[in-house]
Parts: sequence; structure tokens; C-alpha cells
Amino acid sequence: MGTLFVCATPIGNLSDASPRLLETLAAVDLIVSEDTRQIQKLLNKFSIKAHAISYHKFNIQQKTAFILDVLKQGKKVALVSDSGTPVISDPGYELVNQALSKKIKVEPIPGPCAATAALSVSGMPADKFVFEGFLPKKPTERRSRLKTLSIEERTIVFYEAPHRILKALGDILLNFGDREVSVIREITKKFEEIIKGKLSKVIHHFKEAEPRGEFVVVVKGLETRDKRPETKKEIEEDALIEELIKTDLSKKDISKIVAKVFDVSKNDVYKKLI
Repeated sequence: MGTLFVCATPIGNLSDASPRLLETLAAVDLIVSEDTRQIQKLLNKFSIKAHAISYHKFNIQQKTAFILDVLKQGKKVALVSDSGTPVISDPGYELVNQALSKKIKVEPIPGPCAATAALSVSGMPADKFVFEGFLPKKPTERRSRLKTLSIEERTIVFYEAPHRILKALGDILLNFGDREVSVIREITKKFEEIIKGKLSKVIHHFKEAEPRGEFVVVVKGLETRDKRPETKKEIEEDALIEELIKTDLSKKDISKIVAKVFDVSKNDVYKKLI
């Protein structure tokens, strides 16, 4: 059996590559990369000649079987993502899991991770935190997930793309209130920037300055004194609303139904829907 090396690569600044990472990439028989063009930049900078193949969400099943066969032949394979640590919101879980189940040695080559790098400079409590990766793309699913997270007392870390950052921050504000947040973009790159403050202030900043680059959003957890637990009735009411939203009913009709079932104000239900 060979060895699968799970290798963390630089987030943006190639000088963050560790000597151990470079030694590993130079020594393996095969590099498995989400995008071979990205890893090639690193290989070229340090004059490393290696064979790389793509491994992404569209070819996972086919390529996993092939890579496992290579490992069974006693060869060394390096798993990398476009940047940062593989498996963390990136492909790789299936390969690592199956390699372990087949008693193939898996060895981490630790290094950069955008989530922990952003957390370290966010100015937020970092002794306990929740990593959520990318929020759902669909607005209804995103808001539903954020509603669940709104009572989380630990610091919360999200990844977000530039074309969705304003919508995501708006939905966080809607569900969390005007809480403290740090938005870190382009970590380790030339235009790295940290914007910290209340959500409303940060949203205003990105309305004035076009969002560019990759973003990590770090939101302060709910302070215990601000937490108001929902009653059983409120939870059941919200659950019914979420189910009715999936139908073709209008907001007006949904408000009437929910108001009648739970004996509450139609206007209050309508405000929730809005």
C-alpha cells in the first residue's frame, strides 16, 4: 500500500508553502488537484516536476476508484485543493474516507486554512467557533439555515463568493440583528482587507465599494443575555410557515392560514413572511 498525503497549499501568497509541503510534492508519484492549473503555479514557482490530475465534484466517483488503484500499487499520492486545506469545503472527503477504510496510510501535511487564518485576525472570540463553509445559494434555504444559527453562542465562520456577499450579509442581518462582524477578503494576497464593525456598517461599505475576491465572514455569537428562547408554539408556527412557503400559496393566504391555526395576528405572520 502507498500513502495518501493530504497537503495544505498556500491560500494566495505562494511564499507560505512550507519546506515539508514542497518536499512532499516533489517526491510523490501523483498529485490530485481540484484544478491542475492552480497547483501548476506552485509547482512552476519552485521548479517541481510532477504529474497532476483533476479531482472535483463532477468526476469524484470515477477518479476516486483510479486513485485508490494507484495507492494499492504502493505509490505515493498528494491530495491538494485550489488553496488552503483539502476537504475543508473542498472535494476530498470521499477519497480520504475510502483510503482509511482500505487500510491505506493517510498522512496530513498541515498548513494554510482560510477559516482559521480569518478567525485569527477577526478580533472575535476564537476559543470556540462554528465553521459553516458556504451558505446555501437559494435564498429560502439560506435564510432557513441562518435562522437556525441565530441562537448560536459560539463565533460563526462562513465562506462567501463576491457576487453573493451582499445578499448573504443582508440575510445575516435579517436573522441575527445588527451584530458585530469581521469580513476578511483576499487573505494573504495583495489586496487583503479586514472590515470590522456592525453588520449594517459593513453592508454599507460593500455597497460603496464593489466586492471583489474571496471572502471569509466571521460573526460574533449570540450573547447569553440577549438570548430569548422560542416557545413551542413559535417553533411550530415557524415550521408551518416554512412548509407553506414551498407551495404556490400567496403571502396573504399563508398569513390567513397560520393566523387561524395558531390564533395570532395576520399582520404579524405577514411581517415574518416579508
